[in-house]
Amino acid sequence: MTSNDSPTSSHFIRRIIAEDLETNKYDGRVVTRFPPEPNGYLHIGHAKSICLNFGLASQYGGLCNLRFDDTNPTKEEVEYVEAIKADVRWLGFDWEDRLFYASDYFEELYQYAVQLIKDGKAYVDSLSAEEIKEYRGTLTEPGKESPYRNRSTGENLDLFERMRRGEFEDGTHVLRARIDMASGNLNMRDPVMYRILHAEHHRTGDNWCIYPMYDWAHGLCDSIEGITHSICTLEFEDHRPLYDWFLDQLNVYHPQQIEFARLNLTHTVMSKRKLIRLVQEGHVSGWDDPRMPTISGFRRRGYTPESIRDFSDRIGVARKDSVVDMKLLEYCIREHLNKSASRVMGVLRPLRLIIDNYPENKVEELEAVNNPEDRAMGTRMVPFSRVLYIEREDFREQPPKKWFRLAPGREVRLRYGYYVTCTDVVKDENTGEVIELHCTYDPATRGGWSPDGRKVRGTLHWVSAADALEAEVRVYDHLFLNPDPEEVGEGDDFRSNLNSNSLEILNSCRVEPSLAEAPSGSRYQFERLGYFCVDSDSSDGKLVFNRTVTLRDTWAKIEKKEKSGGS
Repeated sequence: MTSNDSPTSSHFIRRIIAEDLETNKYDGRVVTRFPPEPNGYLHIGHAKSICLNFGLASQYGGLCNLRFDDTNPTKEEVEYVEAIKADVRWLGFDWEDRLFYASDYFEELYQYAVQLIKDGKAYVDSLSAEEIKEYRGTLTEPGKESPYRNRSTGENLDLFERMRRGEFEDGTHVLRARIDMASGNLNMRDPVMYRILHAEHHRTGDNWCIYPMYDWAHGLCDSIEGITHSICTLEFEDHRPLYDWFLDQLNVYHPQQIEFARLNLTHTVMSKRKLIRLVQEGHVSGWDDPRMPTISGFRRRGYTPESIRDFSDRIGVARKDSVVDMKLLEYCIREHLNKSASRVMGVLRPLRLIIDNYPENKVEELEAVNNPEDRAMGTRMVPFSRVLYIEREDFREQPPKKWFRLAPGREVRLRYGYYVTCTDVVKDENTGEVIELHCTYDPATRGGWSPDGRKVRGTLHWVSAADALEAEVRVYDHLFLNPDPEEVGEGDDFRSNLNSNSLEILNSCRVEPSLAEAPSGSRYQFERLGYFCVDSDSSDGKLVFNRTVTLRDTWAKIEKKEKSGGS
């Protein structure tokens, strides 16, 4: 059982299912589904839906189908299908033998449409798309009936069959449901069920040149598969009367649709259309760019499936839209990586440090703990020598008050190593930049502890210059500056909030030699710096890391503050 299946984390959908089981509403069955459109990559909002649908099925001993809504061949690609399947599996879920496509049911959907035509509930309309929109009316004004609304049953059947045979050009005709052009719900004003599209489908090829609209296929696919609880986001609430109308008119099995609030995350856009623009316009390197809110982007950045499932459980399921702070997701990442990631030492902005009284040709192997949270992860040996690299920001020539790191005359502890004292500073003659430090060490402090009991406040990480591996590190920030990317000035759009400094590439980093064979996707805590993941761009002789998340955890402080009611 995943964290998202926790029975203690109750919400209104769980209560509905529990009541349905108690009353034997669906003969004890629980069948959910995750129905993505294969027209883009999945994002963190989809992850919430995946965790919810598969989690509910798992908790109640039911089944969850994976079904692709492949009803628009002009926007769908096999690449997206395979990426979606990989994402669902990576999150830890398995649809077993229940992989379906809306295209599996194209013939059934067509025959259902024929039945509605015969029953006088659907007709072929020859208005243009612009005219249909004009005739639809507004929220305050009723629509107008199409002049083709009263075609005879025979004429409608003939035209619909000829549409299927490909006799007409795109946009010539559509099939519409005959409902109520004066309905207060615009979705009920004779919605389009089929349109003509002479486009090759990634599964059915050119067998079809008419394709069902989402609203026509959605409820019927659920019905065909025997879904008990059809879980959707709130934007489909106004479409539910239409789904009910279709099912009622056809007198077929009727699933129960339940709507919940979609996930909104700060510093993020969730619109697939906008994410596609970011990719196509080159604002990011691709769908799996670690700055993207896609599951593939998060995976490449180093997020774990366990942390995303934990996040989905923590945010819960509600009926009211809200915005979740990105800090909560980062908190969940840290919580899991803190327990599971090995510790290593790496230096992002190296500053050379020479220990003058350390033997020139001596190399020691010092024992380092892999993860203090899990002693079973053991230890490793790291080389220590006369010439080291430390982090540039760990030295100040003129330190401020309460500076506990290295400065002229100051003594600090080197992690797992010795106490060292800075004795001299070497600067570039032209720029004045500090390029080298000279120190002395106390041989009695091996392991980072002094036998005479003296204490130092600062502990620095380091790597041996002769043994360290060179690496590229990509440091990421929010892709959008504004927590609400949609909050823009007049004439602007969400792209005006893009953060031009969302990626910093550091090319001269150094990491300890234990990472020489680190596989792509492996995650580590660089001590004192944050969590990092080996990027897929790594190759023989080239290590590339993505910073997953910093060590600084602001969410825990926020949560504590809110619980205490303090300011």
